[in-house]
Amino acid sequence: MDAVLLARLQFAMTIGFHFIFPPITIGLAWLLVILEGVGWRTGDEVYKRAGEFFGRLLGLTFAVGVATGIVMEFQFGTNWAAYSKFVGDIFGAPLAAEAVFAFFLESGFLGLYLFGRRRLSPGMHWFSILMVAVGATLSAFWILVANSWQQTPAGFRINEQLGRAELTSFAEAVFNPSTWVRFSHTMTAALLTGAFFMAGVAAMLLLRGRGGEVGPRALKLSLVAGLAAAVLVIFPFGHEHARQVAHTQPEKFAAIEGLYVGQEGAPLVLFGLVDPATPELKARIEVPGLLSWLAFGDPHAPVRGIRDFPPDEVPRGAELWLSFVSFHNMVILGLFFVGATAFGLLLWRRGRLLETRWFLRLLVASIPLPVLACQFGWIAAEVGRQPWVVYKLLRTRDAVSPTVSAGEVLFSLILFALLYIALGALWIYLLRRKILAGPAPAGGWLSGRATGEAG
Repeated sequence: MDAVLLARLQFAMTIGFHFIFPPITIGLAWLLVILEGVGWRTGDEVYKRAGEFFGRLLGLTFAVGVATGIVMEFQFGTNWAAYSKFVGDIFGAPLAAEAVFAFFLESGFLGLYLFGRRRLSPGMHWFSILMVAVGATLSAFWILVANSWQQTPAGFRINEQLGRAELTSFAEAVFNPSTWVRFSHTMTAALLTGAFFMAGVAAMLLLRGRGGEVGPRALKLSLVAGLAAAVLVIFPFGHEHARQVAHTQPEKFAAIEGLYVGQEGAPLVLFGLVDPATPELKARIEVPGLLSWLAFGDPHAPVRGIRDFPPDEVPRGAELWLSFVSFHNMVILGLFFVGATAFGLLLWRRGRLLETRWFLRLLVASIPLPVLACQFGWIAAEVGRQPWVVYKLLRTRDAVSPTVSAGEVLFSLILFALLYIALGALWIYLLRRKILAGPAPAGGWLSGRATGEAG
């Protein structure tokens, strides 16, 4: 057994499972800002009931995300001690900022939002969900700062005596070459995830005849937000992120694009079968010159391929396959999201949205697809960076804990897998129960609010 491979698999599993929840909570929180804001300003009971209903789903998902995030961070000190020593001076600042300025803001105001509906003024209650959304966004920003520094390190020096990177400029480290474009791409992906989550749940309510006007209102809002996010996540943010990778991480760019031989007028591969043994692409469908134009604004610009780099500085074998397949699947899903939301708005315009049951079923089935797209994006970013855990500074094989054996990692890997299966099943079970229960009935909701305020 290989301790490095097992440690990588465990971290991939824990962060992959955790990454199911933040995109949902971030996107759903911002949509709730809209729902609750309209309900506050207009006094429309339907929006208030929708806010209360989706707020319960937000609270449940947030709780599971917090639990899985804490477990993920423990591994830095267990399986990745050498990595922690090397980056500790850099990572300490953004992780501390995430905890102090973001997590406490998000979690504190979430409590006010969930339990203060009948105790706070409408304006203050809306402000609480706004702070939840702001806190979740700030939390994501600081986490992405830390991850972006691994991709494009800046604002540091290497202390050869201590064998670690030391911070020289906080601003340069925070606003490294990939921070803003990665943050923009990830945030629009989160909004898209929240929109499809809301759309799928609303479609489920409509198919079951539950919730009255809550389902139609939530569905229409989520389709509008979903189309806007689906377009933005591709262009400009996805496009600019790919351009950034082409300029700052050319090895990763060659891997995710399936470009094995560098050339002028490089083609954009639309489809191909990766042969890890050769390596080469088979059954390719490509557009000549398009990759050069997209990456550098010139259809004749040279683009370096996998074979133009030292063999020990590029993804190989299964890593190369994962990089290419994950990136292209993410792109395919992105195009589906644009088409699905645009078609939904067309049905709305024609007055057929609520009656087209096959489309409602499609939205229900599509709830996990944006989460899957986020997972594909993460895999392309992290696996495509291999063999580096910190680009050009620290190799993955040198980042593990030297005193942790393969057997110990395997034991914890199996234990975490069983726990996550149970936790995931519990989350789905509770989520389904809350959705099937539906929003509170109109009269009962108002009576409960009046009773709560009188008490």
